[in-house]
Amino acid sequence: MRRLVATSIALGLAATLAACGKSSNQDQGAQTTEAVATAPSPEELKKIQASLPAPYNTADLTNGAASFALCASCHTITSGGPNLTGPHLHDVVGRKVGSVANYNYSEPMKTAGFTWDAARLDSWLTNPRVMMPATKMSFIGMKNPKDRADLIAYLMVNSAAKPQ
Repeated sequence: MRRLVATSIALGLAATLAACGKSSNQDQGAQTTEAVATAPSPEELKKIQASLPAPYNTADLTNGAASFALCASCHTITSGGPNLTGPHLHDVVGRKVGSVANYNYSEPMKTAGFTWDAARLDSWLTNPRVMMPATKMSFIGMKNPKDRADLIAYLMVNSAAKPQ
């Protein structure tokens, strides 16, 4: 399990660093690099995952990190990470939709009025345009339920993890 979490962190950090290069704001990129340097330890991430509800407490975080690579071209996940084409996703679980500062959301996202939880993330990841037809997000969705659960667990762990 320790190797699994360490691999997950490495994949997630690689995806985040790849996405950072897409930011036009050098200060935001510096913030992301700083956040990466102070990421929680594998042991802390393992404890966080163990505290999650089923099925997320036993999800494959390595697969979740690999799945997040699909998101990394538009989103960062590190604490203090910049907004790219999409808003940063650190702390997305438990966050009100459309609430990241300095991000220009589509009108449906601005007025959705709900908070992201596992069930809503699962629906969103299945097909964003079915959940919210007028969204500007171009992602076509993730059909495999296990991949979605692993990605949601990865988002949950990263939403709960606070930099050291």
